[in-house]
Amino acid sequence: MARKEKSTEPKPVNDHPNKIGIKEASGYMLGDAGNLFNLTYISTYLKLFMTDVLQIKDNAKIAVMMLISRLWDCINDPLWGKVVAKRSPRKDGKFRPYLKTVCVPLGIATILCFAPWYRLTTNQTILLAICYVTYIFYGMMYTGMNIPFGSLASVITDDPKGRTLLSTFRSIGSGVGGGVVSFLAPMLIFTKTGEIDEITKKEIKVADGSKMFIFAIAMGVLSIVFYLWSYATTKERVPSEPDPKINFRKTYSALFHSRPFITVALAGLLISGQLQFNSFNTYLYKNYFCNTNLSILGTVCNYLPMVVLILFMPKLVEKYGKKELCGNTSIIAAVAAVLLAIGANSEKFISFVNHGQDGIFPAWLFMLALFVIGFGYTFVSLTCWAVVMDVIDYQEYTTGERSESAIYAVYTFSRKLGQTIADTSGLFLLKWAKYDGSEAGYGFITENNTSNRLMFICTIIPAFVYTGVWLLMKFGYPLTKEKLEPIYAKVHALHAQAEIDAENS
Repeated sequence: MARKEKSTEPKPVNDHPNKIGIKEASGYMLGDAGNLFNLTYISTYLKLFMTDVLQIKDNAKIAVMMLISRLWDCINDPLWGKVVAKRSPRKDGKFRPYLKTVCVPLGIATILCFAPWYRLTTNQTILLAICYVTYIFYGMMYTGMNIPFGSLASVITDDPKGRTLLSTFRSIGSGVGGGVVSFLAPMLIFTKTGEIDEITKKEIKVADGSKMFIFAIAMGVLSIVFYLWSYATTKERVPSEPDPKINFRKTYSALFHSRPFITVALAGLLISGQLQFNSFNTYLYKNYFCNTNLSILGTVCNYLPMVVLILFMPKLVEKYGKKELCGNTSIIAAVAAVLLAIGANSEKFISFVNHGQDGIFPAWLFMLALFVIGFGYTFVSLTCWAVVMDVIDYQEYTTGERSESAIYAVYTFSRKLGQTIADTSGLFLLKWAKYDGSEAGYGFITENNTSNRLMFICTIIPAFVYTGVWLLMKFGYPLTKEKLEPIYAKVHALHAQAEIDAENS
C-alpha cells in the first residue's frame, strides 16, 4: 500500500502544526530568567565590586581588562557557534542539552567573579589578574549557554504567532531575572556607614564585599535551578539537520551582505550597550542622589510599561507588525532621553524645578523620565528576539541554508560588543569624572565636580543610544509585516518537506 505523502503546503494560520501555548512559552521564559540572574548581577555590580571592594584604583586598567576579554570573544563566539551548529541532534534535541550541561559551570563562574579575593591579597596586579581569569571564564560560559538557548527558540516552533509569544515571554523572563537582582541587591549588598551626606541629607552607604559574595552564590544557584527547569519544560519541534554540513564562510559572508541582519546586529549592539550602560546608574544613585534604593524604583519605572503592555503585544504585532511597532514607538524613548539629558545638566532648569533654589536634579523627575523612556522602548524590548528569528527565516529564504547557531553567534557577539563599548567607555568616563571608589568618594562628591559629571555621563549617552535605535528600526530594518508573509510561507514549506524526507529516509 503506497504511503500517503504529507502536503508541503502551509496549513491555515489557526491550524499551524507547531502551534505552542502559554505552557511552552513559560518554559522558555524560565531559561532567560536564569540568564538574567547571572548577567544582571555581573553587568550591574561587577564594576562596583572592582572599584569599591577590590579597590583597583585605575579605572582605565579595568576598562582594558574588559576590552581584552571581549577581543577574546572574537574567537570564542564563532567557535561556540561552530560547535553548536555541527553537533548532531540527540534524543532530547540539538540545543536543549546545553541547558543542563553548561548551567553549573556558568553558575560557578558568576560566584568566582565576586569571590573575596581581597582577603588573600591587596596586591593590585594580582587582583587584576584574577579579574582577567574569572571574567573571561564567565564570558566563555555565558556564550556557551546563550547561543544554544537563543537558537532553541527557532526550533521550538516556526509559527509566527508562537515566535512572538516566545519573544514576549523571553522578555518577561528577562524582567523576572533582572528584577530579582535589581530589587534585592540594593537592599542586601550595601552597608550603612552611619554618616549623613551634607548636601543630600541622606545616610551614606558603601558596597560590602562579603554581602556581594553571598548574593553571587544565591544568583548562581538560582540560575542553575531555572536552567534545569527550562530544560524540563521545553521541546524542540522543528527538525534540525542530523549531520549538518554548513559552509561557515558562505554563511557569514551572506550575513554581512544582509541588510536585515546588519540592521538587527547594529540595533542589538545599541540595545545591549544601553542595558549595560544602565549599570552606571548605580554610581549615580550612590553618589548623586545618595539613595541606593532608587535603583529599585528605577527598575520599576523601566519595567512597569512592559508589564502593562505585554498582554496586548501578540495582538498588536499581529495587526501592525514588529518593524512598524518598533519604528513608530521608539521615538518616544529617544525624545524623552534627549530631554532628560538637557534638563538634568542645565543649572537654569534645575533651579526652575527647585523653585528658584540651587540644588540637585529631583529624583522624582529622573524616575518619571525613566518611565517614559521605558514606555517607548517596550515594543523594541518585547519583540527583539522575534525579530532575530525573522532574520534567521530571511536568511534561509534567500540562501536556502539554515544555521540558527551561526547567526546567533554573530548576533551574540554584536551584543557583547555593545556591552564592551558601554563598559570601557563608561569606565574611562568614570576616570574623567575623577571617581576612584575611595572613602573620599562616598556620598555626593563636590570635588572635581564628580557627582555632576556622573549625571552628565548617565544621561547624555542614553540620549544618543535611544535615538540610534529609533533610526535603525524606523528607517534601517526592511522586513515589514507585508514582506514577511511570503518568507514565512516558503520556510514553512521547506520544513514540511524536510520532515517528509526524514520520515522516508
